[in-house]
Amino acid sequence: MIPALTALTGIAEAALTLGMVVFLRVGAAMAMMPAFGERSVPMRVRLALGLAFTLITAPAVLDRIPDLAPGIWLAGEVVIGLALGAVLRLFVIALQLAGAMAAQTVSLAQIFGGEAADPQPAIGHTMVISGLALAVILGLHVKLVAFLVLSYDLLPAGRLPVPSDLMEWGVTRVARAFALGFALAMPFVITSLLYNLTLGVINRAMPQLMVAFVGAPAITLGGLALLALSIPLILQVWIQSMDAFLLDPAGAVR
Repeated sequence: MIPALTALTGIAEAALTLGMVVFLRVGAAMAMMPAFGERSVPMRVRLALGLAFTLITAPAVLDRIPDLAPGIWLAGEVVIGLALGAVLRLFVIALQLAGAMAAQTVSLAQIFGGEAADPQPAIGHTMVISGLALAVILGLHVKLVAFLVLSYDLLPAGRLPVPSDLMEWGVTRVARAFALGFALAMPFVITSLLYNLTLGVINRAMPQLMVAFVGAPAITLGGLALLALSIPLILQVWIQSMDAFLLDPAGAVR
């Protein structure tokens, strides 16, 4: 009986150690993941999600965890997790950036702003909530598990990440996030350019006409109509970009 209990204790200890090592990476990543790591999600729920993702991820990476004594490499697992969560958080920031640019260009920046945990215009809040809801509906949780498992090939456990590699990866992802945000806001930027050019021509032709009073309602109505027409395409491009990254985190943007 005692030898059996001793063997069982050893198995349980090994399983708990494996779970702790995986949780260091997964838990840190979950703190910044889109949808699951939002500030509006209660801390206890985020902790439960981190444990659930750990239980799913751990069996798939069992053979990728080195049998090493606890040391500084455990801190590296936390750093890797934060890096993984941060690069995914950039996709949400890209949506927020696109919403802020769109709101500024169509004079809707101050309407119903500040309703979210992160103060932002209504257009940005609408884009973020719609994008996160669509991502979850399309199986974001499954994609995140696959991404976490793939991360053990990209950044193996047991080794501290190379700072220069992380910095280069992060700078590249930040640049691409800003490019994505600008691309998503492009319909509104083009509309604003045409609107201001039209107002300038009208003002030159009819100096007595107060073009600002005539044009303000037009750009507001046009901005709302453009949002209704363009947001399905915007979210489609955004989802495709995030899916491409999840499938190939180290590759180029497709």
